[in-house]
Amino acid sequence: MTEPTNAVLPRGVTQEEFAEALEKFRAVLGDANVLVRSEQLVPYNKIMMPVENAAHAPSAALTATTVEQIQEIVKICNAHRIPVYPISTGRNFGYGSAAPVQRGQIILDLKKMNKIIKIDAEMCYALVEPGVTYGQLYNYIQENKLPVMLSFSAPSAIAGPVGNTMDRGVGYTPYGEHFMMQCGMEVVLANGDVYRTGMGGVPGSNTWQIFKWGYGPTLDGMFTQANYGICTKMGFWLMPKPPVFKPFEVIFENEEDIVEIVDLLRPLRMSGTIPNSVVIASTLWEAGSAHLTRAQYVSEPGHTPDSVIRQMQKDTGMGAWNLYAALYGTREQVDVNWKIVTDAFRKLGKGRIVTQEEAGDKQPFKYRAELMSGVPNLQEFGLYNWRGGGGSMWFAPVSEARGSECRKQAALAKRILHKHGLDYVAEFIVAPRDMHHVIDVLYNRTDAEETRRADACFNELLDEFEKEGYAVYRVNTRFQERVARSYGPVKRDVEHAIKRALDPNNVLAPGRCGIDLDSYRKS
Repeated sequence: MTEPTNAVLPRGVTQEEFAEALEKFRAVLGDANVLVRSEQLVPYNKIMMPVENAAHAPSAALTATTVEQIQEIVKICNAHRIPVYPISTGRNFGYGSAAPVQRGQIILDLKKMNKIIKIDAEMCYALVEPGVTYGQLYNYIQENKLPVMLSFSAPSAIAGPVGNTMDRGVGYTPYGEHFMMQCGMEVVLANGDVYRTGMGGVPGSNTWQIFKWGYGPTLDGMFTQANYGICTKMGFWLMPKPPVFKPFEVIFENEEDIVEIVDLLRPLRMSGTIPNSVVIASTLWEAGSAHLTRAQYVSEPGHTPDSVIRQMQKDTGMGAWNLYAALYGTREQVDVNWKIVTDAFRKLGKGRIVTQEEAGDKQPFKYRAELMSGVPNLQEFGLYNWRGGGGSMWFAPVSEARGSECRKQAALAKRILHKHGLDYVAEFIVAPRDMHHVIDVLYNRTDAEETRRADACFNELLDEFEKEGYAVYRVNTRFQERVARSYGPVKRDVEHAIKRALDPNNVLAPGRCGIDLDSYRKS
């Protein structure tokens, strides 16, 4: 087969050696599953970050369907020193999408490995391959009338549990800490060995998705936000579907209310009175996810003025902060907890409570209620229309669940974003002790000047938050090396020692989460 002359080659690999490796890949996968033409690679090179697509362009893409094929692929990659970047569904929008972390890596696309291997409705767990989506799982559960519910991130239907959990994503149900609900992985290592975590290594075990720990060191977490192996199966726990589900919203008029909101919520979350991950969304987050656009209110460049935001609140009934939570359980449990919750907010003397009966199908209440009840949707993609132009980067620092900390972070982020002419589009996700402060840095990627501002803004956000002792828990591929440095040299030394032991040829996604033997040796 005549090879196209690849404009993009893996780092340190010649055209001739790459052509030889491609022939070996074809022998394993078949011609149709080895993608090298530029038009075939377009879906793997759509990024939302403030750099040219070329900076993250792949040299090829492979689609595998079996573990055995993946074992052969990594052996070929080792023989030719070709870096391979695995993806599950490739829908990690705002964090890098499907593009590789470094230019020239080949994509290993696992979307065709999409078997729902098992759902045990009695023990409430699932075992799936990496290409399974939440939409696919939801349909299976509905068609088979299984009494379980899912937890997923907001743009949920087209994403999947393996990719989201491996990147330590979160959801909006009582099972919203997805990695905590993971139980048992199958991982192909860089040498082709297949490793099963937890009880998975015991022949004939029926507790692989039941007991997380197994015996000896528990290594599941080592494979998340890392590049030590390729996850080919993952188990996770499912929440029993409760007889009563009661979603609600509390609307607050003033930005300063964030202090009292969080301090009121913390004991309710710690006690389990409110069992799910509570969201506190800003006005502009509400506006974007309700499919409003900035152009409907203002035409001038720069950030949206506070006066305009107040007008939006008046027009739509949205608050400065919009709190979403839910209660789950029997009627008796829900009634008792509802009284506790409403008494707490009435005592606070702030906030207007809205129930599902009052909201009906109004957005964004409807999609929030769906997320909290395990019904996938794509409503939150409306955020990308707020400014338009296809630019999005998630900035996601963590803070204590203290109102004063949230106020401090919100003020700092808003000041930096406004300095660069961008909007503060944010939500807090409230756990019992921590807050995920999720900010969508939206910008017009077709505007070169605004793109430069967005890049400078993100760098400044990282710098200024780090000075205050804050760090992000996820970040897009452009900034992964930068964020890895903020966690200190000892952690990085350990991570690279593990990489040298498991992947001495540095072929599995070098650079992912800042782990790259080649650059680390040089430094």
